[in-house]
Amino acid sequence: MSLTSTPSLRALLDRPEPVVAPGVFDALSAHLAAQAGFQALYLSGASISYTRLGRPDIGLVGMSEVAETVGLIRGRVDLPLMVDADTGYGNALNVGRTVRTFERAGAAAIQLEDQVLPKRCGHMAGKQLVSTAEMVGKLQAALDARDAADTMIVARTDGIAVEGFEAGLARAEAYLEAGADMLFLEAPQTPEQLRSIGAQFSGRTVLMANMVEGGRTPMMAADRLAELGFGFVIFPGGLIRALVSAGQDYLASLKAHGTTAPFRDRMLDFDALNQVLGLDEVLAAGARYEPGED
Repeated sequence: MSLTSTPSLRALLDRPEPVVAPGVFDALSAHLAAQAGFQALYLSGASISYTRLGRPDIGLVGMSEVAETVGLIRGRVDLPLMVDADTGYGNALNVGRTVRTFERAGAAAIQLEDQVLPKRCGHMAGKQLVSTAEMVGKLQAALDARDAADTMIVARTDGIAVEGFEAGLARAEAYLEAGADMLFLEAPQTPEQLRSIGAQFSGRTVLMANMVEGGRTPMMAADRLAELGFGFVIFPGGLIRALVSAGQDYLASLKAHGTTAPFRDRMLDFDALNQVLGLDEVLAAGARYEPGED
């Protein structure tokens, strides 16, 4: 797939159906999502923390680690990629540097949140926020720093959990007025809150919904969320939770039996894995550059 044949994120969002983006964390997970037919991806900061650090999402991941991951994903997959930039890793100047770095690495959209640094997962307790005015300044810095107008700046607020539902709506209004291309009101706790968010903002901007298994927001299918006004739906940690569960089962079986035989029907063999990874295509590409006979 070439970049010219891949619809931009803005083009996807102009379509009537919601954009569903699975959370990815490296080139392999992005490749699997592309093979499954998804048209956009979400680079989850939490999943990078889970996989690269073996730690929960408590603000330990740095900008360079995320930028490197963006580049590796873009080297394998051409799909539009929204990148979780947490707080922007500092003040407004840091935000500008983050946006320029992620955009150059291949981000189609960059998500910024209004927590203090270090942040916490949006579905954890104990979050703290910067002022609305500080976040507006960071969003303005992000908008000024982007090189292409097609690069989307996504404003996330954790105000609902910290300050209450109405305060979260007020923060979102301020971020929309500042010029954000998409709004992400994190962790609404009831279907009624989701409905109210859609009623206030749908038709004025793109709304993003975050589906976290076991999180604070009720789980809903993408088509139901679309009915409420949400145009971009992420499942940021679903893949890693599925892989961890499968990995625990595999390791328990190997420890118990001393062989992979009992687990073999739940695994790819050597050839099947290489087929998924595109070995034949890579070898064919390399063969073009081999010296011919004199």
